[in-house]
Amino acid sequence: MDKPMSPSEMPTSAEELIAQDVGARLPAGMMAKTIAGLALLWSLFQLWIASPLPFIFGVGVMNDTETRAIHLGFALLLAFMVFPATKRSPRDRVPLLDCTFGLIACASSLYLFVLYEALVQRPGMLTTEDFVTALIGIPLLLEAARRVLGPALPVIALVFLVYSLAGPWMPGLLAHRGVQLEALANHQWITTEGVFGIALGVSTSFVFLFVLFGALLERAGAGHYFIQLAFSILGHLRGGPAKAAVVASGLTGLISGSSIANVVTTGTFTIPMMRKVGFSPEKAGAVEVASSVNGQIMPPVMGAAAFLMVEYVGIPYVEIIKHAFLPAAISYIALLYIVHLEALKLGMEPIDSARSKPWLARLTGFAFGTALISGGSLAVYYGLGWLKPALGDFAIYGVGTLLAVAYLGLLKVAANNEPLPAEDPDAPLDSLPDTCSVLLSGLHFLLPVVVLVWCLMVERLSPGLSAFWGSVILIVIVLTQRPLLNWMRKDGKHDYGTMEDGFIDLREGLIAGARNMIGIGIATATAGIIVGAVSQTGVGLVLADLVEMLSMGNLLLMLILTAVLSLILGMGLPTTANYIVVSSLLAPVIVTLGQQHGLIVPLIAVHLFVFYFGIMADVTPPVGLASFAAAAVSKGDPIKTGITAFYYSLRTAALPFLFIFNTDLLLIDVDWAHGIAIFVVSTVAMLIFAAATQGWFVTRNRWYEGILLLVVAFTLFRPGFWVDMVVDPYRSSNPAHLAKTLDPLEAGDVLRMRIKGEDAVGKMREFSVLFSVPEGETGQDKLDALGIMTYQDQGNTLIDIVTFASPAEAAGLEFDQQIVDVRIPVEQFRKEWLWLPALLLFGAVYLMQKRRVTKQEPDAGKIRV
Repeated sequence: MDKPMSPSEMPTSAEELIAQDVGARLPAGMMAKTIAGLALLWSLFQLWIASPLPFIFGVGVMNDTETRAIHLGFALLLAFMVFPATKRSPRDRVPLLDCTFGLIACASSLYLFVLYEALVQRPGMLTTEDFVTALIGIPLLLEAARRVLGPALPVIALVFLVYSLAGPWMPGLLAHRGVQLEALANHQWITTEGVFGIALGVSTSFVFLFVLFGALLERAGAGHYFIQLAFSILGHLRGGPAKAAVVASGLTGLISGSSIANVVTTGTFTIPMMRKVGFSPEKAGAVEVASSVNGQIMPPVMGAAAFLMVEYVGIPYVEIIKHAFLPAAISYIALLYIVHLEALKLGMEPIDSARSKPWLARLTGFAFGTALISGGSLAVYYGLGWLKPALGDFAIYGVGTLLAVAYLGLLKVAANNEPLPAEDPDAPLDSLPDTCSVLLSGLHFLLPVVVLVWCLMVERLSPGLSAFWGSVILIVIVLTQRPLLNWMRKDGKHDYGTMEDGFIDLREGLIAGARNMIGIGIATATAGIIVGAVSQTGVGLVLADLVEMLSMGNLLLMLILTAVLSLILGMGLPTTANYIVVSSLLAPVIVTLGQQHGLIVPLIAVHLFVFYFGIMADVTPPVGLASFAAAAVSKGDPIKTGITAFYYSLRTAALPFLFIFNTDLLLIDVDWAHGIAIFVVSTVAMLIFAAATQGWFVTRNRWYEGILLLVVAFTLFRPGFWVDMVVDPYRSSNPAHLAKTLDPLEAGDVLRMRIKGEDAVGKMREFSVLFSVPEGETGQDKLDALGIMTYQDQGNTLIDIVTFASPAEAAGLEFDQQIVDVRIPVEQFRKEWLWLPALLLFGAVYLMQKRRVTKQEPDAGKIRV
């Protein structure tokens, strides 16, 4: 989208909004069949390469470069065919020029597949054909990116290309020796350092399968099931439809990688419901936006950028899920509370108050449901744990049989219940669907999700293979659920359709999955140009110095600059491209700057920081595309919707800063008991933060009450901040007596060193390192285990030898660096004690507001719906 649309220009239907997200051109006739056939073929290709079938049959086995070339070929061809060149281009047909461009771009990508063997045998030796192919492919890729994603990403990529060529003519700090055009063409197109690099590889291997999984699950009917389930559970509460929208969008976010798609699929049903109970168009749209955008941070199926972290951070996807879970869960719980506060402000009463239950009954039902799910999970876990060794080589057949039995049993349960009501946003909200009936009518939709999570978390399969097996289960469900439900339900009251309808659903799901992937495939390929330019020119180090200079060495200011940059880039870039650009440029800088200030920032924390602010750009006006999509459904003002959504999303903006300084929130080196305590306290802190920022707790906050609530929330999140102000957590020790310093320390204690000197690339810097004290009888034994030998020179302690593969080498210590300071931990009172005065202060605010409420006359103007 070239620029934000005015309300009059905005589409008025969900279909038009989805068409904009997956290609606005919808031709008829033979061309429509051609586009559908290409999309279908792309999905089938991705399923084939993700499956074990090529290795079983020995046919179609391809390496990473070959699969990336075919993946990008499909994306480029479809991009030119379904995305028009300009706003005035025809939507009902594909011009011959666009077909020509698409075929040429596709051929340029497939060049690496067709001539792979020859290219491998002459690395770096560019032929005329290679050179011409690159000169054709790169501009066509940029044009495809302009059509699909708008001008921002291709312009940024073009700037980096020009910078690569014009290095000698750049001013001072930005100057470099320059790159020859042939070398640039080779690096960016022929090798796997640029366009066909890691980002496109992740899109090929992981992301497509998860997007396809979501499209198939939606086509099977799971999206409607999640909406009805959330509405039946939460509709009877204050602001129930809005709370249902939060939960439904969170569940849909598990299967959708697009904020806009999430808004228009769930929003067409939830936004009208919210308006009926008294929410303004802008607030209804903002609630949907805030909940839909957060779907990308909710495990186990996060946005496309999360899969890139697997490669960039170098940890398994299971670990990323673990680190991301707590902040995402806290964010969604806080959004539910924000919706509750809005309902209190508007004086709303529950829908169908006859269904309201006492808190004790609700807690009992929740506890029973939790126990039932936990018991079932344990039975499956230990049952399969026993079954697999018992069956040996036949375990796959045994597990398959159990899945089939479970599927048939769940379908039988669904057949014995009334089917879900049809989606009708205009239906009156005078009654709610029965929770038990809704729950039982679609339990079989959870089966592929369970398989996906099992493969990821228990079997520890790759994300791509896990998504493949989940998709296989989904394909079976899509094809068979209709005829089986008809067969099991013999009263003749309902017709679920035939297997032919199932084949149509499967075909449309495969086509939708491929069309959803066009933007991601183009984005990751184009972002690869930027990553390739950074690696070829060394501009990353230059930008690191520049940003460090702008931040004046202050880590907090550096984080604020990074957040602002992510938001600005996100106005024109999709989340995936935004994450690639900002993380590749600034993530190492934040880690280094943190070291220089004595704060060890884990790399995963920095990448999640960038990821969070990348998705925030979908909310932030003036170009928050998700806000525009919600406004098109709610008929509200898009800018006001975006501002309100950003206001609701302040909790999401606060979390990244908190987990940078308190990595316990990411469950890094945290045991189960501590993790549960962190979850409870952090959730309470975020609810208090929400009450402060929304200006309402028991009643409307006074200015000083808002400040006190913010202080309470900050103390619960970071009690160590106040403790460190009172008692320094470390005391200095003379570096010359390092062995003596280590002697009284126990194994596992933390030793902090301040180091000054040249790093591995000869750059002078000063930084901090943390060591866990190793086992040893004496201080010298512990020092030897760390891998450090020192010597004295003019009163300074310098490093003489760093043992190979030792903790010291892993920390970046080098010969001749100076140990400026050694700090060892001192005994502090437990930081958690500060939670008590914080909670007392919170209680005081509660009593002040409660006393104020009791003095007021009851509000006679409550809205009853």
